[in-house]
Amino acid sequence: MPTGGGAARLVGLDVARCLALLGMVAAHVLDDSPLVDGRASALFAVLAGVSLVLLDRRTTRRGIAVRAVLIALLGLALGELDTGIAVILTYYGVLFVLGLPFLRLPARVLWPLAALWAVAAPVGSYLLRPELPERQTASPAFDQLAEPGHLLSELLFTGYYPAGVWLAYLLLGLAIGRSDLRSPVLQARLVALGAPLALAAYAVSRVLTAQPGLARVEVGETFYGTTPTGDGAAWLLVVAPHSGTPFDLLQTGGCAMAVIGLCLLVAGALPPGGTRPLAVLFGAGTMTLTLYTLHVVMRTDRVWPAEEPGSYGWHVLVLVVIGAAFVAARRRGPLESVLARAGASLGSRP
Repeated sequence: MPTGGGAARLVGLDVARCLALLGMVAAHVLDDSPLVDGRASALFAVLAGVSLVLLDRRTTRRGIAVRAVLIALLGLALGELDTGIAVILTYYGVLFVLGLPFLRLPARVLWPLAALWAVAAPVGSYLLRPELPERQTASPAFDQLAEPGHLLSELLFTGYYPAGVWLAYLLLGLAIGRSDLRSPVLQARLVALGAPLALAAYAVSRVLTAQPGLARVEVGETFYGTTPTGDGAAWLLVVAPHSGTPFDLLQTGGCAMAVIGLCLLVAGALPPGGTRPLAVLFGAGTMTLTLYTLHVVMRTDRVWPAEEPGSYGWHVLVLVVIGAAFVAARRRGPLESVLARAGASLGSRP
């Protein structure tokens, strides 16, 4: 968290994190969740970039790297569970490491770099993936450490959340974090630019894929992080969730900008006494690592509730109540505490 940034600003970010968490839960539990599919995980990744900037203000790069490794290992452990979920945490840890070289760049450089990466990285991935081994599973697990090269190609290019492409989201988050989060002008600009960007990316993709001979590329298709590479580059025109195309990245990135800006605006507009209830209500956003892990465990057969769409309400209730209780008690999440202690022991500044 930044110092001197104001409680309202921080609450706004926690609200956005909570919405990202609950959106990912919806994508996992509900049979049909078009409003959150692809968008919730993108918001999660953009917020990772914002968090990385805030974390950089109170620890060293070595401390951040330690946290990244621990998050990745936790992701591998969760990948061992039979949940049917494409666990994001291992990719998330890799993103943290990939973001380190860009961490100190100013916002004026990060904004265009994020846009460039969103366009160029999917094209580079499309050209490179035919030379790489196919993905093994939706969630990397410990057994894949036996083939580190294969695992690395999956984490960077062929997996469900390919970090080489998703770095565009992290760069966008770094740009937001390096900007003045306290400024209502910035907050309004995030909404005013993000929403039209998302709508424009969606509309242009739909127009292009509706041209004769191209409509086939998206209708009825389901994507799992990448598009096919052996049937023409027209696949790069789709805007479907988890397709990893420029249009997908721009659409979901624009949505993330708008959500973050709106959450910051709402929190900032509240009177001083109003931020505390908001912080408690959306307290799950302060401990997303712990609660995401709990949600994944709850998706196993032996843990309540049953795996059916009607269980979404129970997942939300459990996560929101636990988050509210920890914030009300002014406590940090258990896994967040472990990461903080591990990072501090190796990398905190005096």
